[in-house]
Amino acid sequence: MNDFRIPTLKRKKKVAAVPATPEPVAEMTTVDVLIVGAGFAGLGTAIRLQQAGVKNIAILERGSEVGGTWRDNQYPGAACDIPSNLYSYSFAQNPEWSRGFSGSREILGYVHQLVQRFDLAPLVRFGQNVVSMDFDEASGRWSVRTDNGQTHRARSVVMAQGPLSNSSWPKISGLETYEGHKIHSARWDHSYDFTGKRVAVVGTGASAIQIVPELVKQAAHVKVFQRTPAWVMPRPDYASPEWSKKLFGRIPRAQTAFRELLYWVHESMAVGVVWTTPVTRLFERLAKLYLRSQVPDPWMRRQLTPEFRLGCKRILISNDWYAALQAPNCQLVTWPIANLAPKGIRTVEGIEHQFDCIVFATGFDVSKSGAPFPVTGLGGRKLDAEWSRGAQAYKSVSVSGYPNVFLTFGPNSGPGHNSALVYMEAQIDYIVQGVKKLLDENLKVLDVRAEVQKAYNAGIQKRLLRTNWNSGCRSWYLTEDGFNSTMYPGLATQYRAQMARFEANDYRTMRAA
Repeated sequence: MNDFRIPTLKRKKKVAAVPATPEPVAEMTTVDVLIVGAGFAGLGTAIRLQQAGVKNIAILERGSEVGGTWRDNQYPGAACDIPSNLYSYSFAQNPEWSRGFSGSREILGYVHQLVQRFDLAPLVRFGQNVVSMDFDEASGRWSVRTDNGQTHRARSVVMAQGPLSNSSWPKISGLETYEGHKIHSARWDHSYDFTGKRVAVVGTGASAIQIVPELVKQAAHVKVFQRTPAWVMPRPDYASPEWSKKLFGRIPRAQTAFRELLYWVHESMAVGVVWTTPVTRLFERLAKLYLRSQVPDPWMRRQLTPEFRLGCKRILISNDWYAALQAPNCQLVTWPIANLAPKGIRTVEGIEHQFDCIVFATGFDVSKSGAPFPVTGLGGRKLDAEWSRGAQAYKSVSVSGYPNVFLTFGPNSGPGHNSALVYMEAQIDYIVQGVKKLLDENLKVLDVRAEVQKAYNAGIQKRLLRTNWNSGCRSWYLTEDGFNSTMYPGLATQYRAQMARFEANDYRTMRAA
């Protein structure tokens, strides 16, 4: 509202300013479903809700375009380590994938195709960075506030911001003192020219093994700082033949059958990845044989051989990682980093390595403990406080005390052997069932029972004790005190089965007046 002044009359007598007549405030509209995030999960949820007849939907996106993780991760060499036909929705298959394992730009293109194909653009509100959520018990509505001062009201909220949405700088002493150029893998600076530069890469995880092979083609010298080596397997990549594109386009069932085959191939890997079995040892031997075939130097092989069980950390897939590390202009550094200096990186043995640019491939702030933003539920309870020792939910989707809220990729829904979208699709279909119950029965409250959530998580944590993820290594799957709120301890088939039916008796309900 703007104040205004009465115009000065021709007489020189001054007229005092008077306040403007208050403008009527428009009544705040309430949507049936508010989705936070316009990445894979948010868009997929909107598609399935609309197909189920739920139309009053809004999607809040903090960025200026859709895409989520694949919008943000556009570093050189970025690609998915799951086959494209499996890393896509079964209800929106793409017959035009150019490769078996497509790059990030093509995946982002697929996301944009979803928006166009299912007419999602009118639902998305950009520049809406959510900073808080509060539940009003009297009305059964959520108030969702954004950093631009706007408040959105909704009968239900789907938190689809994703676990890999917030990149993080490493906690290294002297980070702010470095005078050279810094780049994070999730915020790539495409304007920076690496030609002739001395470059450091901190990290040897899933992003680094894609970045380094590209950097050695451009930079004068690259040093890779490794904290722990990873188990690496070759990527069975290939260029998609034209005949397969035509076949999948004309006969969608053929692509569905191929997708199902890929699903079961990956599902079978769980026997060696999720649990320790003779297959685990077989996989480790295969990984060592691959390492031996690629790296002839025994000392370097020793530096690149993990000491933890296969599956304890994420298995990496690459055909050019080992070759890049042996390039004439590349050097692997295994001494721990002591601190950053104005000109580069100092390692614990006292050597200072000087660089023009440091690339941090150091991952994301995954919400293993604490909420991504303040969420206030029944009785003023705070999700951040309740998750401070480790996030918990019922079937990774519902949290007791926070009615009418649904999570995608919530606690203990992470896959270690199969496509994330298989799990995500199961969650979305479960969420649609929950939203339909809320709307069809005109409920004010749909809240999972505390005892049901407690029993479910007790079972999850008991099962996790028998998995490779809890076998002793430090990984981003675990909190500082070793609590695993990230991974699902079983097969994707088991996860899909538990999500197939919305068990209404597991929830406390209250009808609207």
